[in-house]
Amino acid sequence: MKLILAIIQPSKLEAVKEALNKVEVFRLTIVDVHGFGRQKGQSEVYRGHELTVNLLRKVQLQIAVNEDFVERTVNAIMEAGRTGPEGRIGDGKIFILPLEDAIRIRTGERGPEAI
Repeated sequence: MKLILAIIQPSKLEAVKEALNKVEVFRLTIVDVHGFGRQKGQSEVYRGHELTVNLLRKVQLQIAVNEDFVERTVNAIMEAGRTGPEGRIGDGKIFILPLEDAIRIRTGERGPEAI
């Protein structure tokens, strides 16, 4: 089992959800987050003053999958989350972490069956 954390642009959320549905990944958690990477924020003008906003709004997807769904999940996120054919700075990141255990609260099922 793996836990996939994907940080994407909010504007790409619907496209990524559709791509995940196509590869039969239906369970995910979505969290609004703020951060920055190479973008290092952006400048905005507010009431005539230029302000640097260094925390940008992003969306984090948390997806627990069994081993045989890892690659198709990652590929779906990459294809739908990329801006244009080449991509751009700020498109996001995907992290794949080992998932030691999962427990379905309702039934008590553990491991891959709980996912």
